[in-house]
Amino acid sequence: MTTPVGKVVITDPPRADPDTVGALAELGVATVHEAQGRAGYLGTGLRPIQDGARVGGTAVTALCWPGDNLMIHAAVEQCAPGDLLVVTTTSPCTDGLFGELLATSLATRGVRGLVTTTGVRDVAELREMGFPVWSAAVSAQGSVKATAGAVNVPVVVGRQVVRPGDAVLADDDGVVVVARERVDEVLAASYARVEKEQAARKAFREGELGLDRYGLRATLADLGVTYVSATETEP
Repeated sequence: MTTPVGKVVITDPPRADPDTVGALAELGVATVHEAQGRAGYLGTGLRPIQDGARVGGTAVTALCWPGDNLMIHAAVEQCAPGDLLVVTTTSPCTDGLFGELLATSLATRGVRGLVTTTGVRDVAELREMGFPVWSAAVSAQGSVKATAGAVNVPVVVGRQVVRPGDAVLADDDGVVVVARERVDEVLAASYARVEKEQAARKAFREGELGLDRYGLRATLADLGVTYVSATETEP
């Protein structure tokens, strides 16, 4: 099916399995990012407004015009429990397109959080109500509701494509997207990575060095790195 573009609200997109998304979220962004081949990371420009939050949800996307949050309001209606709203704009914008009132509406619908390339405001209120947000900026600058955009179309964030229904995971390390068709595969790979890290952690606690466990001495040698005693370098 061809995806409509332009002024459109797409309803009822397919969504990743919510239990699988929840299991991925528990493992954390860094683990999932590594497990799926160091892919899907939405970049360093998105930072949490709170510490310690770890969430995962199925994406509802909103494409807005700069300084205009009309399509965020349209997107709220399309949100269901377990979703996570992903907002971006047609060109860069750090205005505060989202605040406590929209968060209240989303929380009422069971939405797990917001990821936005724009700014947010009412940060103290958002923290108090415990609504997790990852944004590119914090800004008191207000917005209008005047220009049509799109809801539930693929959007690009940090050079990564986020489609409606994809798994979006967010924590203190940032935000990662997993294609909805790959969530089972990536979950299995993530569990395997956790087991590997647990073994490495045990080895490091027993005194083993990463140089030996990962075979890095040979890498250093191949790169021409030599070991020289400090006494040999004294004048």
